[in-house]
Amino acid sequence: MKNSFKYSGQPPVEFTGVSLERPKKFAAGIPAILSSLKFIKKEVGVAKGIKLLNSINQKGGFDCPGCAWPDPDDKRALLAEYCENGAKAISEEYSKIKADPAFFAKHSVAELLEWSDLKLGKSGRLTHPMFFNADLDKYESISWDSAFDIIADELNGLDNPNEAIFYTSGRTSNEAAFLYQLMVRKFGTNNLPDCSNMCHESSGAALSESLGIGKGSVTLDDFNHAELVLVVGQNPGTNHPRMLSALRNTKENGGKIICVNPLPEAGLIAFKDPQRPIDWLGKGTNLTDLYLPVRINGDLALFKAILFLLNEKEALDSGSQFDWEFINSKTIGVDELLENINQQDFDFLVKESGVNEDLIRQAADLIASKKKIIICWAMGLTQHKNAVANIQELVNLLLLKGSIGKKGAGTCPVRGHSNVQGDRTMGIWEKPPPFLLKNLKKVFDFNPPTAHGYDVVDAIKAMHLKKAKVFIGMGGNFISATPDTAFTAEALKNCSLTVHVSTKLNRSHLIHGKKALILPVLGRSELDLQKSGYQFVTVENSMGVVHSSKGNMPPISDAIISEPELVCRLSAKLFPMDTINWLDFKDDYSLIRDKIQDVIPGFESYNEKVKDPAGFYLPNNARAGDFSVTSTGKANFTIHHVNPLELNPRELLMMTIRTHDQYNTTIYGLNDRYRGIYNERRVILMNEQDMISNGVQNLDVVDITSHFKNEQRTVEKFMVVRYPIPQKCCATYFPETNALVPIGSVADKSNTPTSKFIVITIQKKI
Repeated sequence: MKNSFKYSGQPPVEFTGVSLERPKKFAAGIPAILSSLKFIKKEVGVAKGIKLLNSINQKGGFDCPGCAWPDPDDKRALLAEYCENGAKAISEEYSKIKADPAFFAKHSVAELLEWSDLKLGKSGRLTHPMFFNADLDKYESISWDSAFDIIADELNGLDNPNEAIFYTSGRTSNEAAFLYQLMVRKFGTNNLPDCSNMCHESSGAALSESLGIGKGSVTLDDFNHAELVLVVGQNPGTNHPRMLSALRNTKENGGKIICVNPLPEAGLIAFKDPQRPIDWLGKGTNLTDLYLPVRINGDLALFKAILFLLNEKEALDSGSQFDWEFINSKTIGVDELLENINQQDFDFLVKESGVNEDLIRQAADLIASKKKIIICWAMGLTQHKNAVANIQELVNLLLLKGSIGKKGAGTCPVRGHSNVQGDRTMGIWEKPPPFLLKNLKKVFDFNPPTAHGYDVVDAIKAMHLKKAKVFIGMGGNFISATPDTAFTAEALKNCSLTVHVSTKLNRSHLIHGKKALILPVLGRSELDLQKSGYQFVTVENSMGVVHSSKGNMPPISDAIISEPELVCRLSAKLFPMDTINWLDFKDDYSLIRDKIQDVIPGFESYNEKVKDPAGFYLPNNARAGDFSVTSTGKANFTIHHVNPLELNPRELLMMTIRTHDQYNTTIYGLNDRYRGIYNERRVILMNEQDMISNGVQNLDVVDITSHFKNEQRTVEKFMVVRYPIPQKCCATYFPETNALVPIGSVADKSNTPTSKFIVITIQKKI
């Protein structure tokens, strides 16, 4: 049926002309430089582009709006303290193309729904607040005061504060996030879902239970001292390219790297550093010493098999493998863990991992000789039903080796959005910790709600059931980031009001409630002038460093405002007789930081500390080797069971992945350069034997159906691409296949959607 995707939240079903090459054998180098320059020239222009690039991630400059990988504590590169995707992100953020009122007058929502995600993103920067006119099916310009009146009226008209959802993306600054959660709790709800719910919530749950802190324990400098780094379920070459420099440093300092991933990724084969011309023409640095092609979600079985082999070695020579001084003084539960390991069937674990036994033994031998071990991971581990168990098994390994709380060792969950960790630190969480509520009450003299609110999945269900009626999104592209796209689209359309705070047009603006607003805000690169002068904001990177970010470019429109100003002006409308003087915060962001230091531990003398261009580290008990904050007062070993994979003969396991021309839901282009797939996104990467079993050949067109309990979901028209992926496994790009992820398929404890573990079948198109 023509346009069947419309209003379902899915991008249009259309092919764009696929071209295939052999996958690349290295990441970065000259191609990354040329790609960056191409984007900058097209989107911004050379002169402005150079000014932007000279400030991005520099001390006293602005933080990249892309990933949360940390900057060096000391010297920064004179050029290229950013990656290819950072250059793409900043070029689109300061695009010379504008999605202004004239643009919206020209295009109806129905027409825009026909556009691809790439075309929507390329429509330019939003310049004015816009309100949806249902009669015309178009967005029209509206004043900021009128927009705030609409939101305040709608919120104050609800029967219960819990009928409102306040979502947050990870690019929101510390100052804006703190004000946002304050406003929401002052309103009377903890409905503060955020993008963490869909990615690293499993990491937070696993680490908090085991180590007493939901963050990683390493610093960037630890990579210089590590004897071994394991990179698990992660593709840093595309998603966190600056991480490759840290891995290169590990290798140059004598360390080894084990890569665990279903796909062989170019960024973990070799790295040509754009900052080192000597690398451009040579082979670069070979990164991976041992590659383990684990089947999708075979990680738990793999690491149990490794622990089984290490335990065998320990039994032959006590103390040769395990750090008993550390274990006895810092941990609890080792006897139960070792008993569980002894009971394992090694052959069963090998089979369930999908990895050849000889490779597993090589991995165990490599780990056996190392004491300073870092384990990094991303969503390849976190988006499974047993995601928390996956991560805690890695923690078990580190605890046995005594590899936490020492230089060159520890946990390293690699976060996505540039301030997603900071937002959580600021209180963006549907499950607020008691200290936060206590301190909010003390500092602001009100009783914040104590009942847990909705996370992302529960928020979608509540909107679908019409238990929640207002959706406000502080950044992000909710419809394209979330699972079960058609279900989520119905949920959003049930709302009486949807509000999206954004810099660029995206599909979420087109799947709206009965009333809808788009509110444009400043980007990271833009100057923020308030009554007290030019302002800066702060962010927290994935290793717990808080530092300032200050734009240096004129705003692209006089009608856009900052996120802190937006929250302050909305709060002043929402609480006209409030004892909190919200507009003072708008005029001077240092006043916000004064309140943050009164509420959030670790931020004492906040305004003084951020004067240091390198920023400051927040306290981290795991980094310090202090586990007294856990429920037992020690680091906790945990026991998990491997369930056998059971698939019907034609069923496959599907995981969603990103292309190289993509960051999260933002599509910069149509190429997946490192994997050799060009000008097409509607593809399914399959093992050659599975292609034969399913009677399909390279570039055949198939429909994909997911199977969960008694439910089926189907997406149409995907091209088969032969790729080196384990048998019975396949991969597709999101958001095109988010529609296959059931709303009810979530991780234990974290409630994260299982976007990396979808049981599917394919049907060849005739």
